[in-house]
Amino acid sequence: MNVKAMAMQILIAEDDPVTRRGLDAVLSEWGYETVLVNDGMAALAALRKPDGPLLAIVDWLMPKMDGVEVCRQLRSDDGNRYIYLIVLTAKSKTADVVSALDAGADDFVGKPFDLAELRVRIRAGVRIVQLQEKLRDLASHDALTGLLNRRMICETLALEMARARRNDTPLAVMMIDLDHFKRVNDEHGHLVGDEVLCESAARIKSVLRNVDFVGRYGGEEFLAVLPRCEPDFALEVAERMRAAVSARPISAPEAALGVTTSIGLAIVAGNCKLSAESLLHEADLALYRAKEAGRNQVNACRVDDRAASRNGDAEAATKATA
Repeated sequence: MNVKAMAMQILIAEDDPVTRRGLDAVLSEWGYETVLVNDGMAALAALRKPDGPLLAIVDWLMPKMDGVEVCRQLRSDDGNRYIYLIVLTAKSKTADVVSALDAGADDFVGKPFDLAELRVRIRAGVRIVQLQEKLRDLASHDALTGLLNRRMICETLALEMARARRNDTPLAVMMIDLDHFKRVNDEHGHLVGDEVLCESAARIKSVLRNVDFVGRYGGEEFLAVLPRCEPDFALEVAERMRAAVSARPISAPEAALGVTTSIGLAIVAGNCKLSAESLLHEADLALYRAKEAGRNQVNACRVDDRAASRNGDAEAATKATA
């Protein structure tokens, strides 16, 4: 996530066209990207988008929904994005300030506003948003490899399975394990092992699409989630991933280490009602089969609601070796 770029986008919710255009011109001159709306409902919809602005200037008095209610609605959401809210209004009584802050506003700017003061308040909001995003990033990513951590990749899998069911689209899951990684740590030390993990993670990520997800599942094991991915393409990606990891030795201070990986690939149709845990289990079984067959290969299975591969349905499991 590009924290700086996201923090630079600011929503202006103002029903007065003169004030709205003036704010747009000033913020654009200051280097911010603006999103303009003229009522509270539109403001709420824009801020609730997954990629919506993380900082907003909302007028108190607007059609359909006032700015204070926009604050209240946003704060009641169970989201993981913190949106910094500045309420803009001609009201200046202490009771009004208390009311806005109590509804969830972060700051309060009176009309007519001083541009220098507004700029300083916006800068303060930008700093807070950037800090929140950094903390969010630390909480969701593996500190060593920079990939999603186990909690976040598992949450992502559950969300993508629900999306696949709603849209009736296929989903592929890959359980990826570096072969004989314990030898690397034992023979070359954990610092070299960390370098191998980081480079392998980068190579794994390099073959994925922008819509795909990958995380460190634990130790030398990674989990990839590929939404809207047909079986043939999923198998092609898995083979490219295997080849990318082993394509060239990984440079370490004392040696160049050849690394291979085994991949268990499980693919479900969009109408499959398996749980995320069951799908993970199927991918793990496929990984086990890849290792039993000699490692450095992909083992793929198509999974239906009965988890056919677990029940020994040979027709439901296909295998690809390097």
